[in-house]
Amino acid sequence: MHVVPCPARPLADEVRALFPIDVAVAVSDPHAEHTPRFAAEAQAVARATTRRRREFLAGRAAAHRAMAQIGGAVSPVLAGADRAPVWPEGITGSISHSARTCLAVVAETRDTPALGIDIEDEAPLDPALVAEICTLPERAWLSTRPEALRGRLAKLIFSAKECAYKCQFMLSREMLDFGDLEITADLETGQFEATFARDLPGFARGTWLSGRYAFAAGQVITAMAMTQPHNKAAHARPAHARPAPW
Repeated sequence: MHVVPCPARPLADEVRALFPIDVAVAVSDPHAEHTPRFAAEAQAVARATTRRRREFLAGRAAAHRAMAQIGGAVSPVLAGADRAPVWPEGITGSISHSARTCLAVVAETRDTPALGIDIEDEAPLDPALVAEICTLPERAWLSTRPEALRGRLAKLIFSAKECAYKCQFMLSREMLDFGDLEITADLETGQFEATFARDLPGFARGTWLSGRYAFAAGQVITAMAMTQPHNKAAHARPAHARPAPW
């Protein structure tokens, strides 16, 4: 009997499944030439390299399409001095690029104060970077995983930290080191938590943010929609609800 394999879902659908229903998702090609929709965005990368200009405009093209999905006015998304996107009033979002894909997610701040998205090639993380990116508990957890999977899971940790960093930055405006966040993941449910290892504006040490992840189209995608940060001391959880301890 010949079984026809189910086709993979479009990447936008894979990403959309990681977020609440009120978050809009759009995908674009960072290698394509995107015509600037707004003069201010074109001016922002007028002196940039070709690669940087294409990535920037691909991110903005995706952001504009995501804004249209939620029914709001499509507005320029410029970059601040820290290069983080500056979203129009009432809108929050996040943009990420891999070598092959650009993603943008957008929501109204009345529903979602902050978003984070990250996409990376799922190739194993360079072993030379593991000690720099992963905390001791994270490395201890990796050592318990099958050797063939460790590099790929280390890449997941990296992506989850990038995602959580973007999400918290919308509120704290604080730059973080890799050791300032500790990732725990549930490999069965596709969920992760990012716990703050130090106090930040709006986030006490021990506070965690919840996210979700997926491996799709040869890439790892991590996603976070902040509703309310949690404090480990104030919110006890049943053991079965916790990600695997790292």
